[in-house]
Amino acid sequence: MTDTKNVLLAGASGVLGAHITEALTRAGHTVIGLGRGPGADVRADLMDREGLLRAVEGISADTVVHAATALRRAPMKHSDMYATDDLRLTGTGHLMEAARAVGARRVVAESVVFGYGYRDFGDRLVTEDGDPFGEADDRATARHVEAMRVKEELVLGDPDIEGVALRFGLFYGAGGTDALVDLLRRRGLPAVADHGRVLPWVDLADAGRAVALAVDGGRPGRAYNIVDDTPMGFGAHVKAVAAAFGTPRPLNVPAWLMRPFPYAHRMATTCMRVSNARAKAELGWAPARPDCVEGLRALAAA
Repeated sequence: MTDTKNVLLAGASGVLGAHITEALTRAGHTVIGLGRGPGADVRADLMDREGLLRAVEGISADTVVHAATALRRAPMKHSDMYATDDLRLTGTGHLMEAARAVGARRVVAESVVFGYGYRDFGDRLVTEDGDPFGEADDRATARHVEAMRVKEELVLGDPDIEGVALRFGLFYGAGGTDALVDLLRRRGLPAVADHGRVLPWVDLADAGRAVALAVDGGRPGRAYNIVDDTPMGFGAHVKAVAAAFGTPRPLNVPAWLMRPFPYAHRMATTCMRVSNARAKAELGWAPARPDCVEGLRALAAA
């Protein structure tokens, strides 16, 4: 561990950003929030290079965290991801320039397990060393996967910066599950039949802790899968939310009914089991609870 750090956090106003801020503050670090909103400590748009560099003039930070997205709700169409793709493709380069301007030694980047691809990986475990990251399976997902690859490449490949990438699973938890609960209470969210498909998940609080650990630890140039111990299908997750929060039971529907929402359909029909062994061994990170069922029950009880 090192001494207290100033951490410039891009995306501080988001749901994940709030959990990162809490974890960093608990670890004794000072968080400088960077964003477009009026509540940001530093107001700037990552897509505006000149404005961003002006905004960080005179700021000193040991570490920069890139957790900025352009998502305000769950993406349903591929076009819903385009603004976030652009942040990854273009905004990351601008933020790396800003990191050098503030004297940062390390940059920690939020990444996503879907960079391994939106497909059926079968029963084997996806690992950081054993599976290529950034290879798309088709034209529909190529833009998203390429953006994930470029973001990591810019952060991990900078010779003057200690770059660390955290490949998160699907988020749930405080601030993230609320929208699902509301939809379930209004009977507005069905449960898609999983047919054995599973996805990796991670509690937002655990994700925030992983970022705080990566500020102080982890090997430069490394990516880490940040997922809990038990994958779960998207439909099964929806049912687990309903059970934990006592909402009406969702309708079971076949996956093909989601085809009018092609991004959500592609995500829900992906099957991926992801190893978190490297994060446990090198970051000292582990999920507070092994699976969504236990995590959701704790969230509802809280």
